[in-house]
Amino acid sequence: MKRSRIAVYPGTFDPVTYGHIDIIKRAARIYDKVVVAVAHNEDKNPLFSVEERVSMLKDSVRPLKNVIVDDFDGLVVDYVKSKGSRVMIRGLRMISDFESEFQMALTNRKLSEDIETIFMMPNESYSYISSKLMKEAAKLGADVKNFIPKKVQVLLKNKLT
Repeated sequence: MKRSRIAVYPGTFDPVTYGHIDIIKRAARIYDKVVVAVAHNEDKNPLFSVEERVSMLKDSVRPLKNVIVDDFDGLVVDYVKSKGSRVMIRGLRMISDFESEFQMALTNRKLSEDIETIFMMPNESYSYISSKLMKEAAKLGADVKNFIPKKVQVLLKNKLT
């Protein structure tokens, strides 16, 4: 019996960007199933509710048949296990991401040795995009159409006005 290869891509996704979508698409080519897991993480003071973030992601990944979107609260390693996975995907944009991602990966390894963190880099055209930067740019009136999906642009504009 062939074992299904499942990867979990956790994040806040506040809001989802083309960089996130690029990572999801590439992970979906490698794994049989990709679970995009929206973290509740109220410590980050998200602009969008969990439900809004889940909805944005579902809309953005609809064409990808082996991708599902879910949300979670609590330890990510516990969530990964609950999905029958041993792989967590994390995106690395720039070298500045590496230190915090490395620290998080090592901590997660100590919490659960059987969960592996796989780092993926987005296409270089998305390597500088962050959700935080998109919120700041949109708030200042910038056109963010090259960075986030159309429906997300509308939601972001409505949220900020």
